[in-house]
Amino acid sequence: MIGKVFKAYDVRAVYPRPLNEKIAWQIGHATASYLMGEAAKSGRLDPMARTIVVGRDMRNSSPDLRDALVQGIRDAGARVIDVGMVDTSFVYFAINHLDSAGGVQVTASHNAAKYNGFKISGLRARPVGTGSGLEEVKRLAAIADRQRVHPAGGGLESRDLWTEYRTFLLKGLDARVLSGERRLRVVVDAACGMGGVMVPKVFGEVSGLEIIPLGFETTGDFKHEPNPLIDSNLDGVRAAVVEHGADFGVYFDGDADRCMMIDETGRSIGCDILFAWMVDAALRGSAGGAFVYDLRSSRVVREVIEARGGTAVESRVGHVFMKAALRDHHATLGGELSGHFYFRDHFGTDSGARTFIEICNLVVSASKKPSKCLAAFGRYASTGEVNFKVEDVGDALAAVGTVFGDSETSRLDGVSYDLGDAWFNVRASNTEPLLRLNVEGIDAAARDAAFSRIKDILGTPVG
Repeated sequence: MIGKVFKAYDVRAVYPRPLNEKIAWQIGHATASYLMGEAAKSGRLDPMARTIVVGRDMRNSSPDLRDALVQGIRDAGARVIDVGMVDTSFVYFAINHLDSAGGVQVTASHNAAKYNGFKISGLRARPVGTGSGLEEVKRLAAIADRQRVHPAGGGLESRDLWTEYRTFLLKGLDARVLSGERRLRVVVDAACGMGGVMVPKVFGEVSGLEIIPLGFETTGDFKHEPNPLIDSNLDGVRAAVVEHGADFGVYFDGDADRCMMIDETGRSIGCDILFAWMVDAALRGSAGGAFVYDLRSSRVVREVIEARGGTAVESRVGHVFMKAALRDHHATLGGELSGHFYFRDHFGTDSGARTFIEICNLVVSASKKPSKCLAAFGRYASTGEVNFKVEDVGDALAAVGTVFGDSETSRLDGVSYDLGDAWFNVRASNTEPLLRLNVEGIDAAARDAAFSRIKDILGTPVG
């Protein structure tokens, strides 16, 4: 049963089968053993090296899973600081603020409310995923037996860090917005997820922000699917932006570590295009620096970085790889097509709240409307990510290679090809039996021609 709940980047499954309180205890015990061991390897012997931060989201199953997880952590001899019902990025902050051995957020992110899981982080909120410790947590969890454990009685403390979190975040917000000198009207759709808790607590008293809330109530379920990559989920916020004449809108996913933008016309903005705007603004007048983007991103991202004197760093898809690239290159910003944005001033982690601040700063500093600013980066035509269900991933990738092999450019993550007037990446999903395809061209005709050729090989898209 343990094997069914471990994914590439975290623990995630339907509650109560296969994920339940018994497994939560096992994972808690295993996580504590692993994180304390890693802290000891780093030379940490202080009490905080045996302390683990735990937070949870608003799902109905989260309190019980949190309690079982915490008991497992304590039975392994670690102390727990419970920070309550918080967004995932809050846990990243708390780990660093308290200098703990790591932390766990009880959440299933954008999945439906029947799912739940655990996002595990180590020292300085470094992710524990495949290749960075999750396999060892899985091994330890499989052998953890509550009947044979003599509880070591690690301590438990509840702590409210919202004031500290708010102060930490708002130091990055433009002073004109903080003071009310400049005002922004913003529609925020939280889909009844953790954005509805975080936004009022962090931004509710900012003088220059008029927040128009959608789905801020927390019922344990979602108002609609909290996945910003499904276009129809953005219908409500798009309509509200136009109705209220807002400066822009944002949409948070279930645990609020992702944030997507809607411009003042009600158009949803691709996260790579938004990242290009962020990079362009960051590099104006600066001395360069590294910026990390995932390989699915529009070619415009690399072009903007290099044109402004920055160093473009391409990364594999996934927060484990993005965060590692940020650390390795001391990068200022990172951006993923999925809506995860990473900030050096947020410990190199992804944060929906920090992304919201970045968007506010961009909009208030611009001399034009957001749609006009963003138009400068819409140079190419893209399909977005398209999924194909295939019988055998390896065979399907080989079939694509047979046709396009002479145009292959990279195998960083899946395979990338450059056809001249169009280019694409095709890779296996880390979580489902799917191939994920992103095609971009110099114009719509080139994009569509390439997509048609690939579709002849892979079949009919799904979803």
